[in-house]
Amino acid sequence: MKSIRILLQYLKPYKWLAVQNMGFNILSAFFALFTYTLIVPFLQILFNRVESIPNPGPFNFSAGYIKEWTNWFFSSSIEKYGEMRTLLVVVIIFALASFIKNLLVFLANNCMASLRAGTVRDVRNLIYNKILRLPLSYFSEARKGDLMTRVSNDIQEIEVSVVASLSMLFRDPFTILIFVVYLFVTSPQLTIFALLMLPLSAWAIARISRSLKSSSFKGQQALGRLLSVLEETLTGLRIIKGFNAEEKMIRQFGAANEKFAKTFRRVARKAYLAHPVSEFLSTVVLLIVIYYGGFLALKGTGNMSPDRLIAFVVVFSQIIQPAKSISTAWFNIQKGMASIDRINEVLHAPETITQKPDAVRLAGFRESIEFRNVWFAYNHEPVLKDISLSIKKGQTIAVVGRSGGGKSTLADLIPRFIDPDRGSVLIDGVDVRDVNIRDLRQLMGIVSQQAILFNDTFYNNISFAVDGEVEPESVFRAASIANASDFIAETAEGYENTVGEGGNKLSGGQRQRISIARAVMANPPILILDEATSALDTESERLVQDAMLKLMENRTSVIIAHRLSTIQHADMIVVVEDGRIAECGTHEELIRNPEGIYRKLYEMQTF
Repeated sequence: MKSIRILLQYLKPYKWLAVQNMGFNILSAFFALFTYTLIVPFLQILFNRVESIPNPGPFNFSAGYIKEWTNWFFSSSIEKYGEMRTLLVVVIIFALASFIKNLLVFLANNCMASLRAGTVRDVRNLIYNKILRLPLSYFSEARKGDLMTRVSNDIQEIEVSVVASLSMLFRDPFTILIFVVYLFVTSPQLTIFALLMLPLSAWAIARISRSLKSSSFKGQQALGRLLSVLEETLTGLRIIKGFNAEEKMIRQFGAANEKFAKTFRRVARKAYLAHPVSEFLSTVVLLIVIYYGGFLALKGTGNMSPDRLIAFVVVFSQIIQPAKSISTAWFNIQKGMASIDRINEVLHAPETITQKPDAVRLAGFRESIEFRNVWFAYNHEPVLKDISLSIKKGQTIAVVGRSGGGKSTLADLIPRFIDPDRGSVLIDGVDVRDVNIRDLRQLMGIVSQQAILFNDTFYNNISFAVDGEVEPESVFRAASIANASDFIAETAEGYENTVGEGGNKLSGGQRQRISIARAVMANPPILILDEATSALDTESERLVQDAMLKLMENRTSVIIAHRLSTIQHADMIVVVEDGRIAECGTHEELIRNPEGIYRKLYEMQTF
């Protein structure tokens, strides 16, 4: 029931389309019933059983009057025009009613098409927007392949299994209700007997569907693991080949693929069982109804005659198909509910980085960034311990230390990618948790160790941080400052040349310089450079270092570095050891301490 409520929330913006769909379906059910009941006058004319009625009497809305009026109309028509022309009239009315019925079915399905497309689009937007709002710590636990499965396969499963099945649930119950009313009017005794037969098939189908939802959930999880292995293979293909690990990855992928195949077989087997079971049971029910109805017709009891029995069986057989459709829709919904649950897990994942309703707006950066007694832990393991540090506007601060010491975590606190467990980070005296997040991050430009580029042109990658129209001259100037204009000009299409997925058409130094050009375009007052040169060769490092020096002019900069040669110009160097600030000072001050950590690191790199 919880999943149904979630689904109804998705459908809420399209309730008017759902109402229209139901309205058209009700009208089409009336016209369908009218079409099928024309079999009675058709058979009466054919077998010369039309009663002669001189006058149907005054109009009243009742089954008896409709019967009297029908007999009067056809008996009068036979007297005037003969049986053949009257039969032709029945055929024309039959065709016209069928046309109107099918037109109404089309209009109902047209409403449903808009509802389906809109719902799936909205769910995709919801989950994509949620992914952008989730904290970075969430993605250290979640597999990319599993998330991609939820955005693609699970949403598609909702569209195919659930939303498509709603068209049956919006249509078929009304059809059944209208047809059942007609059957009760025709023969209450036979109708009650027929309806007592239907729960038998419903019970058998319910037994099969119980485990379908859990099996489908496991299937989607297995597919997520399969896509994760594929995504890791594509990302690490160079390493796989370099270490001759092809066979190992083939076994890993094969195991994940086999597990998915087994789960898929179980789901498919249960889904395929629904149709033959319902088909057989509905046939048995129909045969029992025909036998009992024939008994009533032969005995002349239960308001039953042979022509009425044929009409009854025709209309009752039309109930069986909607009933089967409802059971099929229930199967599909149970299967799709697993996907709704998986999507709901992402949509309801906690957003630890949230903005207060009365968040402080920032117009710019004026004074300082301050860390005040900051503590932070990953999985209850302390990474930062009682950090206190002040960075004045215009200063260049370098953070150095051993790997895993907490340097990157320290930098992630400034743009509020994470929040401290204790203590506070302040910008111009205001806690960053009280600041408008967009304003805060607009003050900052970030260049990371792994240059993240999008599969787009040089032009669009450089102007990525600018929302709206971009002057080409500013893009060219940013590329020039980042020492990127020369190699861009050498490509076939210049600034319109694509960089490839993740920038794989470029060298490491070129990717990094495009990242710096992007930061130049953002023109931020605060720069965070997270080991921007650690993975580069000497020549590339020199070019990137030169670009970084240009970028840092007249800005407040926080540099995280392994290569100490790149941060000797810093106004202050902070040495982080085991989550604490162990030393602090300029390069010259720190190098004078023979027992200092910085001095040891520097001597190791120099040696």
